[in-house]
Amino acid sequence: MSEVTYVAERTLPSPVGELILRASATGLRRIAFVGENDRRAWRRIWATGESRAEEILDATVLQLDDYFAGQRRTFDLPLEPVGTEFQLSAWWALDRIPYGETVSYALQATWIDRPTATRAVGAANGRNPLPIVLPCHRVIGTDGSLTGYGGGIERKVWLLDLEAREKSAEHPS
Repeated sequence: MSEVTYVAERTLPSPVGELILRASATGLRRIAFVGENDRRAWRRIWATGESRAEEILDATVLQLDDYFAGQRRTFDLPLEPVGTEFQLSAWWALDRIPYGETVSYALQATWIDRPTATRAVGAANGRNPLPIVLPCHRVIGTDGSLTGYGGGIERKVWLLDLEAREKSAEHPS
């Protein structure tokens, strides 16, 4: 099990349950659903003096609150996910998915030039350390089915419904 360090941690109540936020002095490292199996050992490094990590957490809380209120479509945060080269490529590809839209795991695999790695992309998404911000909830099965989500399928449904409501309110028919 690999060890990941962070400087600051905060718990954020949200409509999808409590979230644990972790940041280093240079970026947001983790958004975890309380009770989620983290699969990593986390080691806290105590900051000396003023810590940029607290500023990053402040910005994360504000932006997540705005997102849940339907007032934010994209995030502007310094991100610092920790993973393999393949996982990182899969996670950064998530940022390409527009708000309120979905893509298949197969398309995501194509985006990272690994068209036969659909299952590996799904596994990487399952380990996404920054859900919501890197929106793995927007990835669905090729047949349109809502397949797994690290935070639970009910959270995936809630997030997709939020985005669909807000997007349709923006462009009423």
